[in-house]
Amino acid sequence: MKKQLLLFAFSALALTSCKDDNIEAYELEMMSGDWKVSKIETISGKDNKTVIKTETPSACEAKNILHFRSDYYTSYTFYAGTTAADCIQAGITEGKYTYTEESKLLSIKNDNDTERWYRVEVLTSHDLKLAHLFGTSDQNGDGIADLTYVSYKR
Repeated sequence: MKKQLLLFAFSALALTSCKDDNIEAYELEMMSGDWKVSKIETISGKDNKTVIKTETPSACEAKNILHFRSDYYTSYTFYAGTTAADCIQAGITEGKYTYTEESKLLSIKNDNDTERWYRVEVLTSHDLKLAHLFGTSDQNGDGIADLTYVSYKR
């Protein structure tokens, strides 16, 4: 009986002390693929609830693609034109990213650019929502920097 109790105690200790490294790998796999902007929101920094402004991409902006791979490669393909019919690929930026599952922090460092930090608010197989942690400014004049949230869809 003592041996079984001791075995149970060691098993419980081993199971509770191990970090599940598969969660981060799972989230990286879920993030992998092409994402298109569905909505851009500016939210009050004072209460982090009040929507100051909402934008939806139109014409060529709707074709822009944010791409992630599980090997930490990322790219952003952007299009230009006046109507959806005359959109042409205007450029592509490539770089590397890091992601920490515990803090939900995402860092993107494109070639020849500065590193930019985001907080992953939502990550599902069809939805990705990022809070920009850079370039904040006061949009509503209350003296507190407001936040930009960008929602993506597959």
